[in-house]
Amino acid sequence: MPRSILAFVLAAWLCGCGGGGGDAAPLAALPAVPVAGEISLLFMGNSHTSSNSLPQMVAAMVRAARPGSSVIAVEAPGWMFLDERATDAASLALLRSRPWTFVVLQAQKYSSSGTVDYPIDGAVQLVRMARAQGATPIMFPEWPRLGIPESQRIFDLHVSIARAEPACVPPIPQAFDLALASHPDLQLHASDGNHSAPAGAFLAALVIATTMTGESPDRLPTLAGLGVDGDTQAKLRAIAAETVLVYPTHAGCPADPVGL
Repeated sequence: MPRSILAFVLAAWLCGCGGGGGDAAPLAALPAVPVAGEISLLFMGNSHTSSNSLPQMVAAMVRAARPGSSVIAVEAPGWMFLDERATDAASLALLRSRPWTFVVLQAQKYSSSGTVDYPIDGAVQLVRMARAQGATPIMFPEWPRLGIPESQRIFDLHVSIARAEPACVPPIPQAFDLALASHPDLQLHASDGNHSAPAGAFLAALVIATTMTGESPDRLPTLAGLGVDGDTQAKLRAIAAETVLVYPTHAGCPADPVGL
């Protein structure tokens, strides 16, 4: 069974009706034409994106890195695999509804046992469509499950998508590995060992935001209202900064500018 199926089942249970959206901006209020200086972020994923309001964490970090800019974060409706998202009418209508600055794609199917190869065609198609809307596409490789050495396999899968159609690939799995190696007391995972705890979502958001802005994570201030205390934020900023030095965030999208 692919890991994302397990995520979907838990997400449906958590949400009751299985819907998604988290703290996403109301779609009806979203202008079709961006305002001057607007930075618009579209997230397409499943419960790993929605948990702990990760899109809003990323938006807060981008605002802090680019003060004075208008930053909006929108989460596509529902929780789906990327191959399902690529044929979902509501998701495609949202993607095509306006220009986006960045489109973040999470929920590529992969085998939890490592014995099954799942197609990447849907992800490749979404990357291509994101570029058609003027966006820089960002693949979102999920963090490894707690205690399972799968980081390289997850990362390599997303790099294979970027080789088929250029997309940035933030080193999220590597950041988790470094964090747990240097600070084993950090609680990055939820109790299921699969989803993120608030600190884990914050770490993933740091690496994604750095991919967008080009700013080192250790230059960000402490951010209020995100469910992560200041001391933990400082540790995670240092870990994210070290990670992106070793694993460049734009290796899969070399033609895209580094930073806004």
